[in-house]
Amino acid sequence: MEERSARYADPGAGEPRPARRKGLRELAQLFLKLGTTAFGGPAVHIAMMEDEVVRRRRWLTREQFLDLLGATNLIPGPNSTELAIHVGHARAGWVGLVVAGTSFIAPAVLIVTACAWGYVEFGRLPEVAGILYGVKPVVIAVVLQALWRLGRTAIRGPVLAVLALAAAAASTLGAGELAVLAGAALLAAMVHLVSPRTRSTPSSGSSALFLVPVLPTSVIAAVGTGAAGSGATAAVGVWPLFAFFAKVGSVLFGSGYVLLAFLRGGLVEERGWLSEAQLLDAVAIGQVTPGPVFTTATFIGYLLAGVPGALAATIGIFLPAFVFVALSGPLVPRLRRSPVAGAILDGVNAASLALMGVVTVQLVRAAVVDGLTLVLALVSAVCLVGLRVRSTWLVLGAAIVGLAAST
Repeated sequence: MEERSARYADPGAGEPRPARRKGLRELAQLFLKLGTTAFGGPAVHIAMMEDEVVRRRRWLTREQFLDLLGATNLIPGPNSTELAIHVGHARAGWVGLVVAGTSFIAPAVLIVTACAWGYVEFGRLPEVAGILYGVKPVVIAVVLQALWRLGRTAIRGPVLAVLALAAAAASTLGAGELAVLAGAALLAAMVHLVSPRTRSTPSSGSSALFLVPVLPTSVIAAVGTGAAGSGATAAVGVWPLFAFFAKVGSVLFGSGYVLLAFLRGGLVEERGWLSEAQLLDAVAIGQVTPGPVFTTATFIGYLLAGVPGALAATIGIFLPAFVFVALSGPLVPRLRRSPVAGAILDGVNAASLALMGVVTVQLVRAAVVDGLTLVLALVSAVCLVGLRVRSTWLVLGAAIVGLAAST
């Protein structure tokens, strides 16, 4: 426990300046690579980060990685981006927090901006069907491998196994992600308190810290709502775009489909800035390009106000993630020191993996559609598990296969 606390409390402390620079360079190189090659959405991004950060580089233990993953599910915003920011802070302190997050976001922003330029100039989306055809089966293998490894660490005992199954069932039946995580946290706390083995364990009094990562949401959401509301009747410009997307980034829990609902209500119905067709094209670009799905905002910003609009929308939607991680990240080791809060975090971790599993089932249905995609998925699994081939190379190779098969 002391080792964990020291790891998070003052990462990089005492290192000479050249060592810190090397650590920042390694962070930038890793997350630039992931931001360029991580197709498939948050579940795939998380799986690729686990492979690189835990298994290959050993920057974090699986327990630490799971705690950070659980923490990202307690705050609004893009989970995989927030996880990258957490890893950067754990590895190289506050500067690492900024370096990892911006490095992960930057490649996707550049790619999406180029796509937006082509969309405006030529009136259609780039051809990406062949790439996705080949890449999707590979990301299934990547996610399944990560689920297996993380699950062996997170599901410790029958109680957490039952919690994970209940969370998966609730999500399948349509329960919201935040409701599933809150229910798992509550049940884990109740089990801990009523268990004879742990009831008498003294608490450090910091279990209430579980609520702290979520508290800034209401404050930033209120500020964002006011700013966006005041700019609703103004012409589309940099500041109205920034205000709207800052509000979205401050309050949005859930997947890209939840993002679609927010954007449709705010941009199409309320403000009339976009048509339905433009919004669907923007969401499609966010889904099919590598890196964070939230770069949908970059595409929309470019459509409405060119490059300045793309920058304003991008900063607006991602800035809250940096703020939330900076506020909540230092609390993770303190949560672990409290028996009750530690039990809550265990429940959230188990539920988070269950939600990831539900997403994976949906991905399998969309990815494995014929004999070639089945072969790609199986070969990828063998390469990952048996040969320990890097997932990045598998994704790039599958993209080439997909392009060749579609021509």
